[in-house]
Order: sequence, then structure tokens, then C-alpha cells
Amino acid sequence: MMVLITYDVNTTTKSGEKRLRKVAKQCVNWGQRVQNSVFECLLDPHQFTELKLRLENIIDHQQDSLRFYFLGSNWERKVEHIGAKEGYNPEGVIIL
Repeated sequence: MMVLITYDVNTTTKSGEKRLRKVAKQCVNWGQRVQNSVFECLLDPHQFTELKLRLENIIDHQQDSLRFYFLGSNWERKVEHIGAKEGYNPEGVIIL
């Protein structure tokens, strides 16, 4: 399933900046950054549960927020892109 993950981490303190880096690193490990605090992640239910738990353990629940949007398996027809940074297909061919 395709999950869109967005986050807002309070960076007014050094600890907030550290949390922001940790959240971003976890998201990079599981998906593709499409905007500064927005990631598209192609995950199975077990992977989603693991990532969600990792992110919940990083953020400060009083200052930060996470949002998960479930686009499902037919996500391609639910996403429209306009502008810079051409979209990608995580299920497509990867050329190294």
C-alpha cells in the first residue's frame, strides 16, 4: 500500500533539530521524499507498523506531529503532480 507520511517537528531547540533529522532519516530509509517534510512510502502492513512505531518513539508528542495518508494499492490514479521534481514509480524499474 502507498502511504503518504507528513510531519511537523518543532525545531526551536537543539533537541527539536535532532528529532527532525531522525524523523527524516527514518522516512528516507522507507520511502521517497517528495517535498521537505513529505514522503511517499510503499509499505506492507507489517512495514507500516514498524515505521510508525519508530517515528512515534522519536517525536515529542506535545510539540511535533505525524500524519499518515493511506492511498492504497491503486495510488497512481490518486496522485497528480504538477511542476518541478518529476514524479517516480516506486514499483517501476530501478536503474543503478
